[in-house]
Amino acid sequence: MESDMKTPLLSSPNSESPDSALSSPSLSSPVVGIIGSGDFSRSLSMRLLSCGFRVAVGSRDPAQVGKGPFPEGAELQTQREAVEAAERVVFAAIYPEHYPTLLSLREGLAGKVLVDVSNAESLRRGGGQSNAERLAEMFPKSAVVKGFNTVSAWALQVGAHDGSRQVLVCGDCPASKSSVITLARRLGFSPVDLGGLSASRDIEEAPLLLFPSWGGAILTTFLLFLFFYGYNFLRHVLLPYLDKGENNFYQLPLVTVNETLPSVALVALALVYLPGVLAAVLQLLRGTKYRRFPVWLDRWLCSRKQLGLLSFMCAVLHAIYSMCLTLRRAAGYTMLNAAYRQVKAGVENSWVEQQVWRSDLYLSSGVLGLGVLALLAITSLPSVGNALTWREFTFVQSWLHDSSWLCRA
Repeated sequence: MESDMKTPLLSSPNSESPDSALSSPSLSSPVVGIIGSGDFSRSLSMRLLSCGFRVAVGSRDPAQVGKGPFPEGAELQTQREAVEAAERVVFAAIYPEHYPTLLSLREGLAGKVLVDVSNAESLRRGGGQSNAERLAEMFPKSAVVKGFNTVSAWALQVGAHDGSRQVLVCGDCPASKSSVITLARRLGFSPVDLGGLSASRDIEEAPLLLFPSWGGAILTTFLLFLFFYGYNFLRHVLLPYLDKGENNFYQLPLVTVNETLPSVALVALALVYLPGVLAAVLQLLRGTKYRRFPVWLDRWLCSRKQLGLLSFMCAVLHAIYSMCLTLRRAAGYTMLNAAYRQVKAGVENSWVEQQVWRSDLYLSSGVLGLGVLALLAITSLPSVGNALTWREFTFVQSWLHDSSWLCRA
């Protein structure tokens, strides 16, 4: 099997041409096998054909499936015929519970690269064997490689030049893993080598994780919101009711929320830059920068981007809530009552120059601060930050950050 693994995957005579990956499949193009006839299999065959490969799709009942769903050029065959037609790489695009049905293909899969694209059904809290490891035990003469499970069927259809999607790859055979990595690059993806097949447990659980790096930031923002909302409720709603009998409970869904959001945004923004100051002070006290930070500080530093984006979200919600204040029925009643009192008091002109200037300056500063904060949030995105030089990124994140604080203070 080791000698077979050294056979180059891309044996096309036109492989040296920069446009060879985009050429139509020819008789000299490598044949890639796919076991399974589901949505992922159809999308993968479409991607492979568009990148110059020949495709052999294996189904338990080709007559029942029919060639209609598959693109022109894909050869729909039995599973055994597809495995025999594949030169080197075979994708196992079936559910893990159907793996035992492939045991009759052991001899045909011997010496070939078997790519497992399955995902875990649930998070394995106590460890356990992954689908890829179980597949490797069932096919000891094949080189099992984990990959392409984090790519959806839709992502496979969006075009051969979509290089923004990562493909996580792992396997115990370096030559086989290199073949899958080369294949992923020719399909327009960015492969990432995560090591041996034991890493397949984390790769299979990756699609099941919901915002894995956002948990701490979301919890912090939520707790800040509860704290400031409770404070505003006590100060502006409950205490006036207990002290003077004023019924301000109507303010809870809009006014109190709007008073809470700017406080949360400012504190969350402060939490973005505070750990950097603490890290600098800690390095000065230690006299070196080559010692690891405490775990809590390290996690705090890693969640700064998420906190910044959540701060921006709170600021945007505050702006939207502020624009909606004048649309409330309570605002209309307040304006009518003020007009009635003015007419009853005989006041012809209630214009107050100082209040007009103050409100306009507050609004202008708030709009400018929101604009600068929006620029900070956008430049923190990897796709935008990678297009900036280090000096440009530092200017935006340092000088404009200070301007944002001045505008929002």
